[in-house]
Amino acid sequence: MSRSVALFMLLAAALLAGCETVQPWERAYLSEREMQWVSDGREAVLINHTYSSKEAASGGFGAAGGGCGCR
Repeated sequence: MSRSVALFMLLAAALLAGCETVQPWERAYLSEREMQWVSDGREAVLINHTYSSKEAASGGFGAAGGGCGCR
């Protein structure tokens, strides 16, 4: 029982260590295009279409490759 509690506490400490308060003057920097997860929405749509086409099914995101050397 104590081992699982210790593991939970360690996991909680690791997750909380990544929390950071963002100051108002830092928000402008974080909202720049380069800081976004997807900086170009059209490119993301094209890449997702390529992945789903290579998988021959819907939801094939993150595929390793089609074997032809193309993306």
